[in-house]
Amino acid sequence: MRNACVAHRGLSGRAPENTLAAIQLAIDEPDIEWIELDVQLSKDNIPVVIHDYKLKRTTNGRGDVKSLTAAELQALDAGSWFSPLYKGEGVPMLSQVLDKARGRIRLNIELKTDGIRYPKLEDYVVQLIKDYGMEDEVVITSFHAGTLFNTHKLTGGSIRTGLILDGWRNSLPVELQQLGAQFLSIEHGRLNASRLELLKQAGIQVMAWTPNDERSIRKLIALDPELMICTNYPDRWKNAMQQVGV
Repeated sequence: MRNACVAHRGLSGRAPENTLAAIQLAIDEPDIEWIELDVQLSKDNIPVVIHDYKLKRTTNGRGDVKSLTAAELQALDAGSWFSPLYKGEGVPMLSQVLDKARGRIRLNIELKTDGIRYPKLEDYVVQLIKDYGMEDEVVITSFHAGTLFNTHKLTGGSIRTGLILDGWRNSLPVELQQLGAQFLSIEHGRLNASRLELLKQAGIQVMAWTPNDERSIRKLIALDPELMICTNYPDRWKNAMQQVGV
């Protein structure tokens, strides 16, 4: 589909981000092709799906994600902050998301690490992806270039990788090539037609995050039909597509 829609942290405009409820809603929407989600490690080294390093914003827990086991994280309430309807939604394990998504939707899995925190995160995530046979259904992304380089070495390129940026530099195609990365996840305001053309010539697939109003989405649609759009509100993406006659 033109300008593929990526549901940011699941369908986070309608359900609490990075929960199984938000994931399932995105899977159930026929126009959504991808889900973007965030992965960290629990105290017992199990990949879990949550954005912040601290628990306070999206759960009733306190402290660091890494201080609790996966079972303890699942027992938290990660839904009530969004709506009483989602009371009791826990922090899911990545394995639960892979089980739901396999054969139904593609995943952009962001590794939440600075290279010091969770130094083996990529090892655990790659192994899970291989266990589920989903190498062709995911892309692994991170802000941390070293983690991407390690992931590429670990997989031999069998799983695509991508750099996340909120800035721009003209050296990006070369940098991505050096990392073995074929994907760029970039803040949507950093893009223009010439930059997209530079990336396209280098064979880089691009995803813009996170436009949440129809005007911004329409501007992105006009730049390039292959540009992926990651949004909290896929319904606004759909409206924008219809408005430009797609």
